[in-house]
Amino acid sequence: MNFFIFTFQSPSPILFEIGPISLRWYGFLIASAVLIGVFLSQKLGKYRNIDPELISDLVIWLVIGAIPAARIYYVLFEWQNYAQHPQDIIAIWQGGIAIHGAIIGGVISALIFAKINRQSFWQLTDVIAPSLILGQAIGRWGNFFNSEAFGIPTNLPWKLYIPVNNRPIQYINFEYFHPTFLYESLWNIGVFTLLIILFFWSIKNNDKLKTGTISLIYLIAYSLGRVWIEGFRIDSLMLGFLRIAQIVSLSAIAFGIFGLIWLYVLKKSLPDIKN
Repeated sequence: MNFFIFTFQSPSPILFEIGPISLRWYGFLIASAVLIGVFLSQKLGKYRNIDPELISDLVIWLVIGAIPAARIYYVLFEWQNYAQHPQDIIAIWQGGIAIHGAIIGGVISALIFAKINRQSFWQLTDVIAPSLILGQAIGRWGNFFNSEAFGIPTNLPWKLYIPVNNRPIQYINFEYFHPTFLYESLWNIGVFTLLIILFFWSIKNNDKLKTGTISLIYLIAYSLGRVWIEGFRIDSLMLGFLRIAQIVSLSAIAFGIFGLIWLYVLKKSLPDIKN
C-alpha cells in the first residue's frame, strides 16, 4: 500500500542563492506564469483577429493592476498582523497575495485598457481567461514551496508535511495537512482544459459561443472549485465568521450564471466598452 502514499514536503522556498542574491520559487513561478500567459494569449488572440502586440500591452496593464491589488486585498483583511509589522507590507516575495484581489485589479485595468484602445472588453477577457486560469494553476505551487495556504490536518495518502514554524499555534502538534494548493492547482488545470476545448470548439463552429461566454464560464468554474477547497483552509481571510473567498466566489458564480442567462435565454449582448 505504500505505493499509493504521496507525502508532500517543500524542499525550500529558495530556488537558488548566489552570494547575497536569492531567487525564491514564489517569484519564479509567478514570473513563469506571466510569460506563459503572454505566449498563450497571443496565440489565442490570433484566432480572434487581435494583434499580438495589443495582448502584450494588455498583459503589462494586467500585471501593474493585478499584483498590487492582490497584495492590498490581502493586507486589508490581515491588517491586525501587518499593523504590528508594517515593514512586511511590501514583502510580497514572502507570499500573501489574494487571487480575488488580483482579479479585481485586473478587471479594472482591462476596462481602462479596452476603453483607451477601443477594444471589446469581453473579447479581450475571452482570450485572457484560459491563460489566467493556467497561471493560477502554476502560481499555486508557490504556496507549496512557502509551506502556506494548507488545509486542516489529515492522514490521507496525499498529505502535506508542514514544518513546525509554519503551523498555526492551535495545530502545532499536527505534522500533516490537506495540500489545498494541489487541490486548487489540479482543479484549475481542469478548468483550463474546459476553456480551451470550448474556445476551439467555438472557432471550428463559426464562433458559435457568444462574446463573453468563455469569461463567464471561467468565473463559474473557478469559483465552484474555490468554494469547496476554501472549506479545507485554516488560514482563510475572514470577515467576522465568514470566509471572504467563499462569499466572493458565490457572488462570482451568481454573476456568471446571470450573464449566461442574459446571453442565451434573453439573447442579448453583454454590456461592453463602446468605441
